Amino acid sequence: MVRVTTPGVRLLPNAITVLALCAGLSSVQFALIGNYPMAIASIGIAAVLDSLDGRIARLLDATSKMGQELDSLSDGISFGVAPALVLYVWHAEGERIGWVASLIFAVCMILRLARFNTLIEDTEQPPYAGEFFVGVPAPAGGLLAMLPLILELQFGQGWWSHQYVVWVWTIAVAALLISRLPTLSLKTVKAPPKAIAPLLVGVSLLAAAIIQFPLVALAIALILYLAHIPYSVYRQRWLASHPEAWMAPPRERRAIRRRSSRRRLGLRPPLRRVVAGAAQRVRLQRGEQHVARTPRTLSTEKDRDNGRGPRRRSWRRIGLRKR
Repeated sequence: MVRVTTPGVRLLPNAITVLALCAGLSSVQFALIGNYPMAIASIGIAAVLDSLDGRIARLLDATSKMGQELDSLSDGISFGVAPALVLYVWHAEGERIGWVASLIFAVCMILRLARFNTLIEDTEQPPYAGEFFVGVPAPAGGLLAMLPLILELQFGQGWWSHQYVVWVWTIAVAALLISRLPTLSLKTVKAPPKAIAPLLVGVSLLAAAIIQFPLVALAIALILYLAHIPYSVYRQRWLASHPEAWMAPPRERRAIRRRSSRRRLGLRPPLRRVVAGAAQRVRLQRGEQHVARTPRTLSTEKDRDNGRGPRRRSWRRIGLRKR
């Protein structure tokens, strides 16, 4: 079946990208008037819209080269230029080091997006490469740079809002953007059917937390995102050393991981046929029952096959005297 898309439908993903660009730039305007909560909210809205435009384009079969380029330019401005200017307006106070840190962050964001565009056209990557981003993605990087501002708005001034701490943090996030560290891509995360109901409950709790405590929920989410990077590095290395798990579903991957952990610890799989100190169980022909064969029953069957009856107990063998 051929899907026919109208020009208006094909325009929808690009319109969402432009809205994300407008939201990102609006954060600078909110920072200039001192409304920093709305500046953070604008970058968050831009991140949500950025996650929707690509999915809607693939769903409507409206992907295009222009849409990819527009998305990269929008990400560079919304998550690179806008957060750098917001931080500069908030905490620079006209100092040169603040402007240098803002420039470094914006340039690293543009370099990260340029590398992302080149990796899309690379066809020599292993199959598992689609499960990871190379470095921290643009929306996460833009929000991570705003973490000191989020903490100050929620908890007041502290060591996290010190001027030099803010600029060191900005440069550190810029380094994560252009690093080769793998980070998990939510596009490839699949939930089993049994976990759908608990996940929906978790989503409802998350929505309630965001509505009641937006800054706290956002700060916790960013800290958890940073904490997942070591696990992502471990998972990427494990997949690189186990080619048999590249195309395997999650259940088979877990089985491969358990087998590899047993080999690493030097453990043997449990014996199923022979168990020391227990009776051997022999499966008879189809339709017959299972019979437990002990050493005594084996000797009785052997005597029966030789034409002799079952052996009688010998009192001398047992060590008892006959009365």
